[in-house]
Amino acid sequence: MRFRQIEVFHAVYTHGSISAAARALGVSQPSVSKTLRHAEDGLGISLFQLARGRLVPTDEAHALMHEAGDIFDRITSLQHTARNLSQAGGGHIRLGIVPSLALDVVPQAMAQFRREWPRVTFEVHTHHHDDLVQSLIERETDIAIAYTPPRHPRLTRSLLAEGELVVFFPDGAFADAGPRLALDQLADRDVIGVAATGPIGDVLTRAARDRGITYRESVSVQTFFIAARLAQLEGGVTVIDEFTARAWQSPGYRWLPTDPPLGFTVSYVTLEDRPPSKIARQFLRTLEETLEGIRADRP
Repeated sequence: MRFRQIEVFHAVYTHGSISAAARALGVSQPSVSKTLRHAEDGLGISLFQLARGRLVPTDEAHALMHEAGDIFDRITSLQHTARNLSQAGGGHIRLGIVPSLALDVVPQAMAQFRREWPRVTFEVHTHHHDDLVQSLIERETDIAIAYTPPRHPRLTRSLLAEGELVVFFPDGAFADAGPRLALDQLADRDVIGVAATGPIGDVLTRAARDRGITYRESVSVQTFFIAARLAQLEGGVTVIDEFTARAWQSPGYRWLPTDPPLGFTVSYVTLEDRPPSKIARQFLRTLEETLEGIRADRP
């Protein structure tokens, strides 16, 4: 099949009729019908059947659509990349950030940086870990900032700071809490769990399993800041990253690092063939200093 035939087939399959496909493609209905007929003749199979005045895809069309969908996903990615390449600029920094770092840490660094460099502009995208790689490859972002970001042959990772998971809890929830909270104290408790937080989402799970600690996940959410807010509203306990815990500090609530420590790293990631610009490197230094300053301010 030629690409034009694939394009017409995809439009008819997606929109359900010749007329709707023609409108979507901006061409005439006879043009769509003719191209679809040539595609069927070339393949030697029928792709659609007319039933009660509607075009119904055949089994062969369903199989072909599975492959065509992948092609159009790649084309969409190519279009995004081309558009984003035209928008990139040396005085413009495009960041991809995991949600918990976008809550407080990165805005602090941006505000500090813009006091010194007011003409530099920013574009910020929040992504879960699995989407950060795609945002870089499609050049939607120039730099991704994440906890223990995924490895990829086209990406370069550089360490910014280290961090810890902490227990976030209401005053009085744990007796005799010292500078660190023993992980064993989570045993048999209701804990607000956090799923889909990338590599550090499994840190607590592995540590608890290794020590034979079981706890009840009363609720499971997808971001650390939702877990923190829900804990505050319910008077509950959760285990989150220390940066989110600092941002959500409030009277009647506190947080403590665990014993043993549950550590992770904060890194920035760029395309291997596209290192950060000079102005982006200056921002990354500001971000590194911000992270160090936040961590130095112990509760």
